[in-house]
Amino acid sequence: MPISLNHTIVAAADNDRAARFFATVTGLEYSGPDRHFAPVRVNDSLTLDFLTAPEPTGGHLAFDVDPATFDAVLARLRDASIPYGNDPATPDNGRTDHPLCARGLYFCDDSENLYELMSPA
Repeated sequence: MPISLNHTIVAAADNDRAARFFATVTGLEYSGPDRHFAPVRVNDSLTLDFLTAPEPTGGHLAFDVDPATFDAVLARLRDASIPYGNDPATPDNGRTDHPLCARGLYFCDDSENLYELMSPA
């Protein structure tokens, strides 16, 4: 069996708020906290388990997405006036040209987690 990532913990100042933010921006479902985690199912094999932490340091999570998903996320970011950018050092420059793919962007949550989306077109 090949190795695949089943879930990862995403530290946040408020797990419910962070999970809701991520799910809303990406168009995923979120049903609320489950005990001490706030899980967001990304796909059939991956769940992000948001966990409230006293001093979250922020992490980096990168996702490959198809062009339609990229366009939908970009529209939600723009509609909500959430800053995004093409570089992790400037995730608020409003650009989507990415050095590793045709289009890509970064955006942050209020716990300084940096999310990256990469699209082949």
